[in-house]
Amino acid sequence: MASLEVLNLKNTSGRLPIVTKTIRMKKSVLFLLALLVAFNINAQLDRSTPPKPGPAPKVNIGQPASFMLKNGLRVFVVENNKVPVVSYSLSLDIDPILEGDKVGYTSLAGDLMTSGTASKTKAEIDEAIDFIGGTLRSNNKGLYASSLKKHSTELLDVMTDVLYNPSFPDEELAKAQKQLLTSLKSQKDDPKAIANNIKNVLRYGNNHPYGEVLSDETVNNIKVEDLKEYYNTYFRPNVAYLIIVGDISVKEAKKQAKKYFADWEAKEVPSHNYATPALFDQPRVVVANKDGSTQSTISLSYNIDLKPGHPDAIKARVMNQVLGGGSFSARLFQNLREDKGFTYGAYSSLQSDELIGSFNAGANVRTSVTDSAFTEIIYEMERMRTELVPEEDLQMIKNALTGSFSRSLEDPATVARFALNIQKYNLPEDYYVTYLERLNAVTPADVKAMAEKYITPDRALILAVGDVPNMKNALTQFARDGKVEMYDFYGNIVKALPLPAGLTAEKVIDRYIAALGGADALAAVTDYTMEGSMNVQGMPLSMKMYSRRPNHQCVETYMQGNLMSKQVFNGEAAKVVSPMGEQMIEGEMLESMKAESVLFPETKFAELGYQLELLGADNVDGQDVVKMKVTSPAGQDKTVYYSRESGLKVKEVSTSPQGSVATTYNEYITVKGVKFPNKLSQSVGPQSFDITYESIAVNEGIEDSIFAL
Repeated sequence: MASLEVLNLKNTSGRLPIVTKTIRMKKSVLFLLALLVAFNINAQLDRSTPPKPGPAPKVNIGQPASFMLKNGLRVFVVENNKVPVVSYSLSLDIDPILEGDKVGYTSLAGDLMTSGTASKTKAEIDEAIDFIGGTLRSNNKGLYASSLKKHSTELLDVMTDVLYNPSFPDEELAKAQKQLLTSLKSQKDDPKAIANNIKNVLRYGNNHPYGEVLSDETVNNIKVEDLKEYYNTYFRPNVAYLIIVGDISVKEAKKQAKKYFADWEAKEVPSHNYATPALFDQPRVVVANKDGSTQSTISLSYNIDLKPGHPDAIKARVMNQVLGGGSFSARLFQNLREDKGFTYGAYSSLQSDELIGSFNAGANVRTSVTDSAFTEIIYEMERMRTELVPEEDLQMIKNALTGSFSRSLEDPATVARFALNIQKYNLPEDYYVTYLERLNAVTPADVKAMAEKYITPDRALILAVGDVPNMKNALTQFARDGKVEMYDFYGNIVKALPLPAGLTAEKVIDRYIAALGGADALAAVTDYTMEGSMNVQGMPLSMKMYSRRPNHQCVETYMQGNLMSKQVFNGEAAKVVSPMGEQMIEGEMLESMKAESVLFPETKFAELGYQLELLGADNVDGQDVVKMKVTSPAGQDKTVYYSRESGLKVKEVSTSPQGSVATTYNEYITVKGVKFPNKLSQSVGPQSFDITYESIAVNEGIEDSIFAL
């Protein structure tokens, strides 16, 4: 009471020294009491037991406005006034399609919708969108457009012109086909692309849309009529959804939808049913060759019956996150990277799908540990089936998934996407509202049950892409019958081709020299100059290559007549000139240039100290070839393929700091009695380009200044 009385005292001087002192006393007492309470709590608290997680937070997901136009188009609207932007996402709900001998035509149909209309060229469409700072994209299942709200009218004018009047110009199709074929060339030497093709063919079969493989032949078969037929058949409002998100009211959205989309003509759209692909009854072990590879791309995969919204979906996702779903703490990552050091990362995925779901676990590992990596992956998969996940590990995964789900709600488009999923997959209305509750309810027993149901390594496709001779035998342990099959890029089985009796590496080289024109004709060549052109990522480049005996070489690259790079070797030293400056070449790269600068080195393999190893027969782009390993005096290996019909070099594969380098040789022409490849195709890592030589000059002399350092 004393303190209350003091607090009521007034001081005519305007100061309250007594009050201040009293408050300080009260703070000291409170602080002392807090210490005593804390001490008592610490004395009773058992810190070895982590606190129990609280209940899952309630999710308040707003419902988007929705309505349907008379033509069957279903529209969802999410109003978000934070920024003055509006987006329009149109998507088709159609079945996958078998494309047969024209694989790729549906993708091209979608890509080329924005390449021209009845009234606008591609350039005019691009200019109209750029002028308003907008975005317009198309694919084989819809369109997406966005811009500032004030430009939404102009945006919809262009978007609906593309939707209603695509012209699919012949010249644009030709460009797209050329780009697709160029991409295919690089994919043929990409282990991931090789693995994906083989997995698709073997798991789904050729009579399933997921089992079809893109090829040069299918791309070249595609005609404009195919694109138009796909568009006219499937781009219909009665199988489409329109999601409008942004600074727009429902009233405004309805007005726009009716104005721009009500005249879209409805039409019956065909549906497609496919037999469920059969599962393997035992492990199937498959390899694919990637010459020059120092690592293997491995995967263990199979199909699963898991549709979107299935009651198991959340529990199965949690189970996969524990195994290898992308987190550094996942078991595959911890085992193969942190513990064994086999790889930079190992992961697994478990995907639901309307037709057939899938599981995949894999990594890129050193060739020497290919079999060991599979052993560890299978070990972790079996451990998921036989052991309960510790509560703290499970809670950490659920916390991460909760955070990911919560962050996704910050995007207004998520609300529309949820509503669309509920509509498309016939999910319960409260599916996403109760998502976190169901996630939080997942137990270790649930995770184990999901693993027992969906983790089946004994029925998996065990696939490795890499240097087959150095890994194939070690993989027989994973096949019950000890059989390891070999497949190519297209998912075709590779059959062993017998070599002629008595064939040796030396005889192959002698035949190659004879095919080029003979040893005497090659010895008569003192120099040659080759001028060509190529296109790299849309940039036209030209190049000049000068070669002169005994071992001088210079390669110059130009863009629009300007020298971009120069690599020169004068017989003793070498340097590279580029926009970054000049740099002398040393070490292994210098030794490599010495070997490459020798004119027709095959004529001097024995003299120079090359080592040859005949690897067997193979097939390259339809040609039967003899495959050989060639090791330079500097110890650098490359794999070379020689045609069994002509004896000429067809392809060679080597490695570089940028990755695998694959070069194919085509259209040999004869100049002064000697054959030279007129066209080359080269893939360096993910990049691919073609070189065509317009001029090849032999024995016309090359000035010394060309090779000056």
